[in-house]
Amino acid sequence: MPHISVDYSAGLADGFDRRALGLAINRLAEETIDAKPGSCKTLFRQSQQLVVGTDGTPADAQVYVEVQMFPGRTPEAKAALSEGVLALLAEHVKPAAGTRLLTAVNLADIDRDGYRSAVAAG
Repeated sequence: MPHISVDYSAGLADGFDRRALGLAINRLAEETIDAKPGSCKTLFRQSQQLVVGTDGTPADAQVYVEVQMFPGRTPEAKAALSEGVLALLAEHVKPAAGTRLLTAVNLADIDRDGYRSAVAAG
C-alpha cells in the first residue's frame, strides 16, 4: 500500500521514462507518508483523448496521479507527497514543443474495512 495510478495523455508516451518516474514516486511515498518499502504499486495508463474546456485545444496534454492509501497520514505528510509528486512530474515529463502540460495529484483514503487484496503466483 499505497496504490498509485498515473494517467497520461498518449502524446506524452515518448516524452518520459515511466519506470524511472514510478520508482521515484514510490521512494517519495516511502519518505513522506511512511509507506513500507516494497509496498508501493504504481500503475501507468495511457489515455487516448483529452478534452479541456469548451474549445478542446489539441495542444494540451495531462498527467493525473491518484494515490490511494489507508487513512492516518497527517495533512503535512499528504501535502509533502502531493507537492513532491508535482515536482517529480516537472522533472520527468517533457512535453513536445508547443504543448501545454497540465498536471494534478489527488490523494484518497481507502476504506480499511472494505479493502481486500490477494497475490497469486503463476
